[in-house]
Amino acid sequence: MPDDPYPSDYDADDLESTEKTVSVDIDENDAIIRDELKRELILLSSVTNRGSCATAEESNLVVDLVTQLEALNPTSDPAANCQGEWELCYSSTQSFRSSPFFLAIRSFLGDDNKSIAESAFDIHDAATTASRVGKVRQIIDTNNNELVSEYEVSVGLLPGLPVQVKGTVVTSADLNVLPPESWELKVKGTKVIGSNVPFLDQYLDDSNLELPVGEAYKAVSGSIPTSVLKTFYTDTGMRITRDEDENFYVFTRA
Repeated sequence: MPDDPYPSDYDADDLESTEKTVSVDIDENDAIIRDELKRELILLSSVTNRGSCATAEESNLVVDLVTQLEALNPTSDPAANCQGEWELCYSSTQSFRSSPFFLAIRSFLGDDNKSIAESAFDIHDAATTASRVGKVRQIIDTNNNELVSEYEVSVGLLPGLPVQVKGTVVTSADLNVLPPESWELKVKGTKVIGSNVPFLDQYLDDSNLELPVGEAYKAVSGSIPTSVLKTFYTDTGMRITRDEDENFYVFTRA
């Protein structure tokens, strides 16, 4: 009598992988469909403030648009074709999580401590609720294997007072491109530029003072955490990238 009383008709090796893969659409007629989907996505991004105030219905619409665009991706090796400057258009999670600084925290804590990372991000989000987020950009330099994140923010000093502290948080990371869709990031450093605080702005810009985040991780754990991002859609004007938790970030050419 066989060990398995209910033998299947197939082997486990015959099953197709459920892991998401890159689709490449070569049908020229689909360009019109892509343009229409992108227009709808950009419109929803605008009315929801990059997703930060999206309703459940709007969020579901964006998920549908993103899924359709990824299926109609026109670019072979999308992760290798992202050179240049990009501005965040929509984020399915807190926008600051697109920065290598926060990606490194998530990767460092791992899946076993995912709830701790999520709680920390929620606390940071709540603590910065009164702040206004300006431009959120990424500069991809595949020639020098580097990604630079710029996060522009202004924070009110005291409630009711029209005084705000402004600045751009710049975080750099080593970039390893693994075609067709993957990036490996290792955070290097973080600094603040363009502050409007008298004297401090000139000091920060002139001194180029940077917090060596990567070296701090090395000192604590012996290595820098590797964050994996996957890009399943790229064209000349838009990029859709996902993090390890399947949060997606939609960028347009700056």
